[in-house]
Amino acid sequence: MSVAGQDPLSVPEKRPHRARGDSLSTSEVAERAEAVLAEVGRAIVGKREVSELVLAGMLANGHVLLEDFPGLAKTLMAKSFAQVMGLEFSRAQFTPDLMPSDITGSSVFDQRTGSFSFQSGPVFTNLLLADEVNRASPRTQSALLEAMQERQVTVDGVTRALPRPFLVMATQNPIELEGTYPLPEAQLDRFILRASVGYPSPEAEWEVLARRLERRSDDVALRQVVGPEELAAMQVSLEDVYVSPAIGQYMVGVVGATRGRPAVEIGASPRGSLALMLLSRARAVLAGRDFVVPEDVKAVAVPALAHRLRLRPDLWVRGERPETIVEACLSEVPVPSAEDIESPAGQVGHA
Repeated sequence: MSVAGQDPLSVPEKRPHRARGDSLSTSEVAERAEAVLAEVGRAIVGKREVSELVLAGMLANGHVLLEDFPGLAKTLMAKSFAQVMGLEFSRAQFTPDLMPSDITGSSVFDQRTGSFSFQSGPVFTNLLLADEVNRASPRTQSALLEAMQERQVTVDGVTRALPRPFLVMATQNPIELEGTYPLPEAQLDRFILRASVGYPSPEAEWEVLARRLERRSDDVALRQVVGPEELAAMQVSLEDVYVSPAIGQYMVGVVGATRGRPAVEIGASPRGSLALMLLSRARAVLAGRDFVVPEDVKAVAVPALAHRLRLRPDLWVRGERPETIVEACLSEVPVPSAEDIESPAGQVGHA
């Protein structure tokens, strides 16, 4: 997914603002994406692949779920992307006693005026970090459903629009840990992808220590390389990425293959197909292409689909993983031939 031949230092620190809705060329999006990843890489060491997945989710205007053990830079990743993209950032620490109104906001009685006024919650932002989201009760988790799908919240019968862009980056600990509540399927389905950060390699971990020694501080000062308007323009530009009918049918085949397997109680929904298409488009743009190839689909299928599957309880207890099911579907569904995949110019597409 890396953009080859791009120099992140060639991207100016501040760019002219573009009107929301303006699109950029594929090369312009790829250039800005490389600059974002290079700057985020100053804080998140040795995790380029995960950073690319997160950025792909943001370009696809989707919400991202990061699942892993504590101390693996999940929170730092969210803060870093917000800082580098100039996004207004809020953090909500999910705990068992957290109430839905603590997320959405509530009406508060003002004794001076004798009336109620709405006090907005942390959801009114560009990038919301829902930290340890599976430590809150299912009722509080559900408070995010409307915000994630409609980009609005309804409190006391009044619907209020959220700022644009609005993205949720949630972190959760593995459900085997004590004091966690599994996210309901309806909420999991609203995350465009789920990814794990993973432990760093020994070389990357030493690089983390070396950089900390050099900085003489815990904080990493990151510069802003794009703004919210440019992020919106980058998101719009994904609509110009060509998906051939053969590739589209390949996506549908992979998603459909998750539904009829004996090990699966609930397969991926049509929302999973849309997520797979959007992430494949984003992956193509990050690679500097304006058309999707099968390699794009294969690269994002597991993070786009695995969290949408619910396995039979006995298989879950035996350690069967949804990721394995998606990988099996990828191996079984025939890949379109090169002759069936054409770029917008009528040329055969290839990676």
